[in-house]
Amino acid sequence: MTARLIDGKAHAREIENRVGAQVAERLGQGLPPPKLAVIRIGEHPSSVIYVENKRKACRRVGIEAILHILPETVDASALASLIRQLNADETVDGILLQLPLPASLDEAAFIEKIDPAKDVDGIHPMNLGRLAARTPGLRPCTSRGVVELLRSIGETFYGRRAVVVGASNLVGRPMALELLLAGATVTICHRFTRDLADHVERAEILVVAVGQPGLIPGSWIAPGTTVIDVGINRGKEGLVGDVDFPTARERAAYITPVPGGVGPMTVAILLDNVLTAAIARGGR
Repeated sequence: MTARLIDGKAHAREIENRVGAQVAERLGQGLPPPKLAVIRIGEHPSSVIYVENKRKACRRVGIEAILHILPETVDASALASLIRQLNADETVDGILLQLPLPASLDEAAFIEKIDPAKDVDGIHPMNLGRLAARTPGLRPCTSRGVVELLRSIGETFYGRRAVVVGASNLVGRPMALELLLAGATVTICHRFTRDLADHVERAEILVVAVGQPGLIPGSWIAPGTTVIDVGINRGKEGLVGDVDFPTARERAAYITPVPGGVGPMTVAILLDNVLTAAIARGGR
């Protein structure tokens, strides 16, 4: 068996095309383009690249993206002041705080300061709580993107054994909630999990989001499993995922490549969230 690749780039283009068409329709009605405020702290190379990729995607679909760059040494009061200003700005539909923040700043505290209605990353406790309560609002971008990829291959979800490796607030926990909402039977594995191999071997849907290259050997993958590799790690030969791709591909039914799998979908869902937030706010 050789797994079929799940092309995240192609599905992301479909979402971008849909968002772009809806933005154009809004402009035709005399409404302003959706507006995203991006906050980047410092000049960390990865953050610079991620933010620029998101801004390019915004330009492709007609979303206005305004970048606010703060120094690495910014204090908590200055960042809090900027977030309050953007929350109050009626022309801003979405706020994106690029993570990670410097160690001196409490990420969770600043995420909570963002207006949940403008939290286009979908990770404010109120938005995560709504997802847990089965009344989702703005949804976390990566986990929703994974669900969209699974639907694209005809995944049925109901009663399927889904295993999520990684329990971060950004990906693992919302991923488990999304799969549960879709009807799967979900197990979350984390650093305290005993016998990780046993859990992975039982998975029919496997989502790995840890950030550790080669964490999951291909020999652990049961034949016919659908494998979603969220990990992005820079190695000597370029970007690699958390799953040993060459051997996993020989056992899985479907698998996402790294790069080109989940990453493009995360950005595409961000665009969709910005549009959703703008629509919810009505005309302005």
